[in-house]
Amino acid sequence: MTGQLTLKSHRFRSEREQIWKELEIILKAIEGRGINSLTDEQIVALPRLYRSTLSSLSVARATSLDQSVIIYLESLCARAYYILYGSQVSLWKRIGTFFQRDWPLAAQTLWKETVISAAFTLLAAVLAYVLVTNNPDWFYTFMPESLAAGRTPSASAESLKETLYHDGDSSGLGLFASYLFSHNSKVAMFAFALGFAFCIPTVILLMYNGFVLGSFIAIFTDKDLGFEVGGWLIIHGATEIFAIILAGAAGMHIGKAVAFPGELSRTESASRAGGTASLLMAGVIIMLFFAGLLEGFGRQLVTNDFARYGVGFVTLAIWLAYFYAPRSSGDAN
Repeated sequence: MTGQLTLKSHRFRSEREQIWKELEIILKAIEGRGINSLTDEQIVALPRLYRSTLSSLSVARATSLDQSVIIYLESLCARAYYILYGSQVSLWKRIGTFFQRDWPLAAQTLWKETVISAAFTLLAAVLAYVLVTNNPDWFYTFMPESLAAGRTPSASAESLKETLYHDGDSSGLGLFASYLFSHNSKVAMFAFALGFAFCIPTVILLMYNGFVLGSFIAIFTDKDLGFEVGGWLIIHGATEIFAIILAGAAGMHIGKAVAFPGELSRTESASRAGGTASLLMAGVIIMLFFAGLLEGFGRQLVTNDFARYGVGFVTLAIWLAYFYAPRSSGDAN
């Protein structure tokens, strides 16, 4: 009888032990390095492995198998239960973790893509600036009429200067901010969402944004308003352009994963890359909202050029420090 129980226990363990080992590996990783050390596949597998192990424990108890197996499974299930259900994080703590760790670490992880994204934007801006300076007709190729709003090469220096300090009465500023937020959000969202197509649409959108920026600056510098338009742009552009560059970086990250999946399938590779990219993109929306407020209100209410530059440079310094200040390796995803 004892021999039959031993054989039955051995067979039971051999058939299910691989699941228990997989669960134990995941639990040890969480207990040692935190849940952020897990891969996406491990996170998805954790509930399934827990349910399978719990079922094994139920069978072991019902059939009076080896007591050591039952004790082992009880310990394993208790550890898994605590991780899955015993330490629920409040909404406010999750939000705090996002701002304190997840968002800036996502930006740090994608720093190479961010540099490339900024390079494409800058290259397009310089190219458009040179082309429009030498031939103003290029302006109408690069600049959508809805964004130009009367700021064209044919406008006088006085009318262009007026637009830098007045965009209608104060009651219209909210609508102006809402429109610009909507436009720039679309550019950023498409730059991110279309990244899966081997980064090509993302690069096109980044260059499109650079063309708009460069041609816009060109018509003002042609009227000796370069310093003034710089202040007009930087008060919100330090946040807005940076946000679009980060969105492009997130799109490139996914596109690179699709183009070079390594040993994974393209779908699996894109799914893994999507975790970090999505964290960064969630923060981009917040940046664009803040930029919309600066663009619609701050830029129109702060009309001193030096004050505008001050706000812009301080804002840029804050973003750079927030994203790229050194963080302990224990916080890494």
